Amino acid sequence: MRVVIAEDSVLLREGLRSLLEDSGIEVVGTAGDAAELLTAVADHLPDLALVDVRMPPSFTDEGLQAALEIRRTWPEVGLLVLSQYVEEQYAADLIGAGTRAIGYLLKDRVADVGVFIESVRNVAGGGAVIDPEVVAQLVRRRRTQDTLDRLTSRELDVLSAMAEGRSNAAIADACGISIGSVEKHISSIFMKLDLAPEPDDHRRVLAVLTYLHR
Repeated sequence: MRVVIAEDSVLLREGLRSLLEDSGIEVVGTAGDAAELLTAVADHLPDLALVDVRMPPSFTDEGLQAALEIRRTWPEVGLLVLSQYVEEQYAADLIGAGTRAIGYLLKDRVADVGVFIESVRNVAGGGAVIDPEVVAQLVRRRRTQDTLDRLTSRELDVLSAMAEGRSNAAIADACGISIGSVEKHISSIFMKLDLAPEPDDHRRVLAVLTYLHR
């Protein structure tokens, strides 16, 4: 796996490099701002770009905008965005750019090395990882929307756990129900959210997008 890191803090950038390399992941380039990030991705075409949302010169959304440009120009490159805080609109913009190889994590998650490395591998492999804190805020904000009102409270609990990346078995444990019941709830969620099976769509991720865009 080949990764480019974009982070303006030298200490955090080198810390991320060390974590990844200690886990057998090759860091092929680093960047301190959005322009350097785009150059590094063009030069190396990595499996994953690890990107800070707020970068020079204004420290607002330069990193996010660069990530969106990467998705448009090199859609095969996975994107794992790191943010200091829960920024719902940034998360919505990023996830709205596609449903594969996308991640949005709070920087606190880096402290849990196992979770962080698993997230890196998941996104690089085409999966989606959304920080549970982001999911929780988005779920609370969107629960009153008409589309989501079709779901029962139990289905909302299951959908929230799906968005956190939990397996059916983990959802069953968290909700105190059987795996068979989880599967039935998920089928009902897909039906109520009008998510018909399509070969190129990840319906679990599309269900999360419903929270963001309805």
